[in-house]
Amino acid sequence: MLTDSHEPPTQETSTQADSQSGSGPTSLFRDKILIGTVIGAFVLDQVSKRIITSWLQLGESWPSEGFFRITYGTNSGTAFGLFPNHTTLLIVVSLVAIGFLFYFYRAHAMPSLLLRFAIGLQLGGAFGNLIDRVLNGKVVDFIDVGPWPIFNLADSSIVVGIFILMAVFLLTKESTEERQTAPATPENESQDPQASIPASAQDE
Repeated sequence: MLTDSHEPPTQETSTQADSQSGSGPTSLFRDKILIGTVIGAFVLDQVSKRIITSWLQLGESWPSEGFFRITYGTNSGTAFGLFPNHTTLLIVVSLVAIGFLFYFYRAHAMPSLLLRFAIGLQLGGAFGNLIDRVLNGKVVDFIDVGPWPIFNLADSSIVVGIFILMAVFLLTKESTEERQTAPATPENESQDPQASIPASAQDE
């Protein structure tokens, strides 16, 4: 007599199936797009800062005049010079922000390419400024554009990532609203094609 050898799926086998099919949460450290973006943004930020500190004196600009200049400056606060000399607080805030970005990524089972790229930019920029604050108590700024406060590539990476993230949410929201407002197909027409035939015609 044949017996049924199939066993009910356990939690372990379900988890393995999810990871193989791609329906479960994406593995953070296996996401080449995310990891590559984080490393790229971080390395570019750190290399650019090392070049500036070895090339210019603190407060020096190149060229000396113009709308766009390279000016070596430091900032012990946040963007635009807010909250200066609060290094410990800013380190804690940076760690919380990084933790939230990791959680936000893990909350999406199948994050899109743009979403992964946006999160990677923000993480790379956050790590870049965090390292500066931990090692030096301040960050190096050098991008001097018109009347705006001086900033660095890490700041740019974070801001661009935020804008991309906002664009992804807006596009997703519009797509969801379009699906919700689309006219539904009548069930009677889709399930019973003879329902619309008059009874007299059916009798014939």
